[in-house]
Amino acid sequence: MLEKLKRYNKKSRYSYSFGAFPTIELLRYKSQNAVKVLISSKFNNREVVEEIKRICDLNKIEVATDDKTISRISNKENDYVIGVFEKYTDHIEGANPHVVLVNPSDSGNVGTIIRSSLGFGIKNIAIIEPAVDIYHPNVVRSSMGALFRVRIEKFDSFGKYCKMYKNHKKILFMLDGAKTMEEIRLDKDELYSLVFGNESSGLDSSCKKYGEAVFIQHQDTIDSLNLSIAASIGIYYFTR
Repeated sequence: MLEKLKRYNKKSRYSYSFGAFPTIELLRYKSQNAVKVLISSKFNNREVVEEIKRICDLNKIEVATDDKTISRISNKENDYVIGVFEKYTDHIEGANPHVVLVNPSDSGNVGTIIRSSLGFGIKNIAIIEPAVDIYHPNVVRSSMGALFRVRIEKFDSFGKYCKMYKNHKKILFMLDGAKTMEEIRLDKDELYSLVFGNESSGLDSSCKKYGEAVFIQHQDTIDSLNLSIAASIGIYYFTR
């Protein structure tokens, strides 16, 4: 029997997808981890409700109209659909390109980068700890459910990641990078990792020994780009 649901806690066995679209993504791509869907009595999109119930019926997932529980676990008044899912462990694939996030601390940035990665075709993401909790509902929400369509694996250090994936060419995005993205040459089918640092501190200079440091050219009217914007630009460029 499912325990009484409370506001999200990192130590909890379960997390939540807030919103109809992220919840449908959960049901479509991680139905084996979905345990329940809560629907508000105020939600009147019959087509969406029918789709949710159809998928849940196929996978024997409970659906309930439960305003009280929704109010208890949600931070917003307009969360009319909530998916409850059991946290899971994934492993990235060695035969495909990677996005690597070193010590990311902002859940919104991480969710946006996950969504951009999926949108541009990279479905393997390494997270170097310490880092934001990838199963926090804010990450799920900002990824618009893309979290459920990619593989994410956590590593204790960037060095350990590099040791495990020696054949991936490491492209390090740094403000003091020696090359522009245009100067990096990748052979056809060459494996690569696009590496991005923390929002405030970036990548440590010691990371340079693992790969080539690049920078994204922009006008001098700004000093830097937001992490999620820089990552989206970099991912787009190398997946064209």
